[in-house]
Amino acid sequence: MKGIVLAGGKGTRLYPLTTVLSKQLLPVFDKPMVYYPLSVLMLAGIKQILVISSTDHLDLYKNQLGDGSAYGVQISYKNQDTPRGLADAFIVGKEFIGEDDVMMILGDNIFYGANFGELVNKTVKDFSTGATIFGYYVKNPKPFGVVEFDKSGKVLSVEEKPANPRSNYIIPGLYIYDNRVSEIAMNVEPSDRGEIEITSVNDQYLKIGELHAIKLGRGIAWFDAGTPTGLLQASNFIEAIQNQQGFYVSAIEEIAFRKGFISKEQYLKLAEGQKNSPYGQYLLDIVDEIEDEKRSQGKF
Repeated sequence: MKGIVLAGGKGTRLYPLTTVLSKQLLPVFDKPMVYYPLSVLMLAGIKQILVISSTDHLDLYKNQLGDGSAYGVQISYKNQDTPRGLADAFIVGKEFIGEDDVMMILGDNIFYGANFGELVNKTVKDFSTGATIFGYYVKNPKPFGVVEFDKSGKVLSVEEKPANPRSNYIIPGLYIYDNRVSEIAMNVEPSDRGEIEITSVNDQYLKIGELHAIKLGRGIAWFDAGTPTGLLQASNFIEAIQNQQGFYVSAIEEIAFRKGFISKEQYLKLAEGQKNSPYGQYLLDIVDEIEDEKRSQGKF
């Protein structure tokens, strides 16, 4: 399976912060926002990743992430000059997806929770065909895409920003599709906003009986960091978790080493290059712990 981080758009909800800078490069506490969605794909075991952004910002992402080899993954880039809806990512990324299945995550979505990494990893491993989305319970679902379930957990409907939601479960920005998704997206009628809506793609899978959904439990936190309030809330949350627990959230170097994507030598090189920051010092401090954990799991 391949992965896409959708980091396009103009970030107008965050003006003037995003007048000259891509939204997904803004800081969420101590890391660029893009680290958080990238970490989800890495936790899922995905190593071929496409970052989609505007031409004006692509070089910034390349400077930040490079080709991914430092983290044991392959990162490529594609421009999306005119945002045409979330599902346009599957048209822009059609060649990248090829004959593979794909997980897409929105660049301003942040997930955190106990066993979340294991959940996405297992979901990817178990995936066979169709589409898998996630349901997240919120108090006010009206501003989001909404998924409705029956008593057995089967998906009954998906709606985009409904005035009268049929459910309190929204669809956060994490999706898994088989390789038919590009063709489906290309044949979706644009909405009144002129966009290729991700809800329309989900609805097509629902109509053929191949849309599945996983409810995210109460122990999982989700943030849309694409607004000033969401950005602040996400930053405060990450700071609190890291300060209280001592473990960093979405440190991609740590994930790469724990997953076996890179060697100890590669990891230490990355950490040493950042040793003057608390982030780099954290990476150096936990190297022995990671090795002990790997030994206990028989990975050495």
